[in-house]
Amino acid sequence: MSSAELVLASASPRRRELLLAAGLKFEVCPSDFDEALVSEPDPDVLARELARSKAQTVARELEGQPRWLLAADTVVALCAPSTPVGEDAAGASRILGKPADESEARGMLRALSGSHHRVITGLCAIDCATGDCALDSECTWVSMRAIEPSEVEDYVASGEWRDKAGGYAIQESADRFVNALEGGGFDNVVGLPVERALGLLARVGWARRPL
Repeated sequence: MSSAELVLASASPRRRELLLAAGLKFEVCPSDFDEALVSEPDPDVLARELARSKAQTVARELEGQPRWLLAADTVVALCAPSTPVGEDAAGASRILGKPADESEARGMLRALSGSHHRVITGLCAIDCATGDCALDSECTWVSMRAIEPSEVEDYVASGEWRDKAGGYAIQESADRFVNALEGGGFDNVVGLPVERALGLLARVGWARRPL
């Protein structure tokens, strides 16, 4: 591992790209935490707890070192059709994780067609030298148009759904299915709300340094 003070505990190329675009120097140290070990019906709590678990797994390897660790986890929550946009609907949400195969991806896209749903990214920052830990999350409401059956099949065939919460990637061709975003920004739907993440790191003592 290099001497970079900031460590991203994620293998996601999308999160790496967002931090690089923000002009940050960092090291990547993916977590091998098994997401199946966390069971939680509230999507907001689930996203934060998954981020915490991923961060803590990597932090144990860096304990006592002058490093600041950032972990994130994104979940998609499909709300009941009658739920107003912006309303907390934790009890009426169906959580969509990463589809395991084409059949699951197809089912998720059909469920999301014509929906308004939430994309929630949980964040955890840890000061590895002191053990200080902070949690946060950001939520974006996504309004999606009706997706034609042929579009579902084309998208599944493209493979873009792989390793994506909810089975779609807004930063790729799935942006054509999206009518509007409310609340958190585009980067949150991609997988990392950068400004919120940097604010969380600052809470545990990290300070941005020029490259």
